[in-house]
Amino acid sequence: MIKYAAALLGLTAVAAPALAQDGAPPLRPDQAEFRALYKELVETNTTLSSGSCTLAAERMAVRLKAAGFRDDQLQILFTSDHPKDGSLVAIYPGTSKKLKPMLLLAHIDVVEAKRSDWVRDPFTLIEENGYFYARGAADDKSQAAIWTDTLIRFAKAGYKPRRTIKMALTCGEETSGAFNGAEWLAKNKRDLIDAEFALNEGGGGRSDGKGKLLVQTIQVGEKAYQDFTLTTTNPGGHSSQPVRENAIYAMSDALARLRDYEFPLEFNDTTRAFFAKSGAMRGDETGKAMAALSANPADSAAEAIVNRDKMLHSMLRTTCVATLIDGGHALNALPQTVTANVNCRMFPGRTAAETQAVLARVFGDAGVKIEPTVEDKPIAKAPPLNPAIIGPMEKLAAKHFPGVPVMPTMSTGATDAVYLGGAGIPTYGVPGAWGDPDGNGVHGLNERIGVKSLYAGRDYLYELVQVLSSK
Repeated sequence: MIKYAAALLGLTAVAAPALAQDGAPPLRPDQAEFRALYKELVETNTTLSSGSCTLAAERMAVRLKAAGFRDDQLQILFTSDHPKDGSLVAIYPGTSKKLKPMLLLAHIDVVEAKRSDWVRDPFTLIEENGYFYARGAADDKSQAAIWTDTLIRFAKAGYKPRRTIKMALTCGEETSGAFNGAEWLAKNKRDLIDAEFALNEGGGGRSDGKGKLLVQTIQVGEKAYQDFTLTTTNPGGHSSQPVRENAIYAMSDALARLRDYEFPLEFNDTTRAFFAKSGAMRGDETGKAMAALSANPADSAAEAIVNRDKMLHSMLRTTCVATLIDGGHALNALPQTVTANVNCRMFPGRTAAETQAVLARVFGDAGVKIEPTVEDKPIAKAPPLNPAIIGPMEKLAAKHFPGVPVMPTMSTGATDAVYLGGAGIPTYGVPGAWGDPDGNGVHGLNERIGVKSLYAGRDYLYELVQVLSSK
């Protein structure tokens, strides 16, 4: 799932010239080929309910084979109990026997979409008013199509990288608790995807919504996603004779305590760099507070200002919030069982067990049962700010997006990077395509990506993979 840094809207003073969506020149032949690949991938339904990631993976493998990939360089992997949740792993060999490979990761599953809710058919790629509309047009089939297209272009050009390039197109990123291809590969085919580092979704640019690109970001770390099921129980009884001990009241009290609890502020190298750099470039009160807080995390006055921005507030700590509740069994009976879901986004390095212990302490009621919805989720590990990787990203961004600042950032959401990081593969969300302040309908209705944004991001990432694989 893609997240953009809303806090960077204050950077208008250093924004690049407008990047108009309209009046685009005719497509180059390579762009036309990419568009056809992108269209095929987008129009292959890969929802959990009725789609097939395996079919999408097979279609991308056909295109790679047509470009010259051998059968032994392409693997479609799925399990017998999840035949439609397949992944594609492609390997483009390098010339060096000393350099470890690099990995290109993208998920090809998409969020559910009802045709009756959308203005356009969500599984037909429609180009309109400077945008591509479709489910997955941005998240994450744009990235998957660019990675596949990059390898096809390399094969056709006879490019010989020093570093072997691997690509994994996986399923299951959008549905917590579903079969996850990246997790399965990390646990069962670690050698197949082994790499010195991986490039993934999560970075990218942000515009002002009017054609002006404001910032490019590099995602260097993310939170870990974990749901907890809370349960309160009571013998119940007739509602005409109420008692104080009530399962609904007990759950309400626990959730009210959670609402009022604030996890402590934390920084890591990525967030400290983000707050310092972004804060210094903003001219408003929030920017000054960001810079002050990065220099002194104990500055409570600066924290109070920063916390007004919900994204910045979340970037500084673990967060847990109630998202679902269900209870009672009859209108005229005292409730016997109440359940609630608490969704936590855990700061890198924090464990589910540690977070569960905090929740128990906050609730202060042994009668509130707490269970993790998914067991054994890996700990989020922020990769290092490695100049050998970050440097080329910044240098190429200056070439492709002149005048646009590049920021390291930590996502408050989650991607499949958590599984690769847990397996010891540092994973970075790349700059490139950009989105608008409204989120472009990602996970919602009428998802879209700017046509100019997609092609410009494709050009940037093609060169980035070439640079990183040649050193």
